[in-house]
Amino acid sequence: MSRASGEVSRRAFLGMLGAATALPSRFAHAATGPMLGRAIPATGEEVPAIGMGTWITFNVGDDEALRAERAEVVRTFFERGGAVIDSSPMYGTSEAVIGHCLARIGHEGPLFAATKVWTPLKWFGPGQMEQSRELWGVERFDLMQIHNLLNWEGHLETLLEDKAAGRIRYIGITTSHGRRHDELEKIMATQPIDFVQFTYNVLDREAERRLLPLAAERGLGVLINRPFRQKQLFRQFAHHPLPEWAPEIDCANWAQFFLKFIVAHPAVTCVIPATSRVDHMAENMGALYGRLPDQAMRERMVRYVESL
Repeated sequence: MSRASGEVSRRAFLGMLGAATALPSRFAHAATGPMLGRAIPATGEEVPAIGMGTWITFNVGDDEALRAERAEVVRTFFERGGAVIDSSPMYGTSEAVIGHCLARIGHEGPLFAATKVWTPLKWFGPGQMEQSRELWGVERFDLMQIHNLLNWEGHLETLLEDKAAGRIRYIGITTSHGRRHDELEKIMATQPIDFVQFTYNVLDREAERRLLPLAAERGLGVLINRPFRQKQLFRQFAHHPLPEWAPEIDCANWAQFFLKFIVAHPAVTCVIPATSRVDHMAENMGALYGRLPDQAMRERMVRYVESL
């Protein structure tokens, strides 16, 4: 696939969409029906295509009532087939709350633990990552990412050493700011990383031009943040009805409409919406099931929201 082309051809789209499969039995869950999985390009390992972010929503400190609520959100996430949880030391108490939730619900099933190193000083990185392991209560992280490209050169050296030593499984780099796409593109094209994370949704589609095609070309896993523009999409569209053709892609609500648009892109590995509510988590996880839009339907979805 040519980076210069800036888009995925219909034939490539259909071929890559074949990588979306029902997950192996180790991802057992309470929900029924085949569940959408995506292969991590570096290894072929499959993960559920809907994960969970924790920015803002899990930064609840020591409030026992709020922690108990978040534990039920996490329980619902796992019961509906989830595995990928993403956080960062930048997210206040979110990592500590994740650890509390995992211990409270006694989760022993699949967990793909992803967090970030977030410090301008390379030598602070190892200590920060060790603290994250303690807060989560995990022996190692599946994915360690460099948050918002902060001192990425220094931290990448550390992460490569950690990966070689088996302390982490995959290396990633993230941004949630479009102004950093040029630098991220250069890193994706030249550095030995396994994952990238950036923003992509039905309205913010700049990533289709360069980042998503390049990720496919380079064999990089892709995590998608801000799929709802931090609730903005709901505020903008929730008072409008779903299109009458939404059942054709098994969408029962706007959350599933927005999420299926994203995960149907063949270069996307997992999208990580954040929520503080059990009912919203159940809606999000519904996007793991049923039919996905093809390229023609995705274009129709864009036209619909842009017409409202």
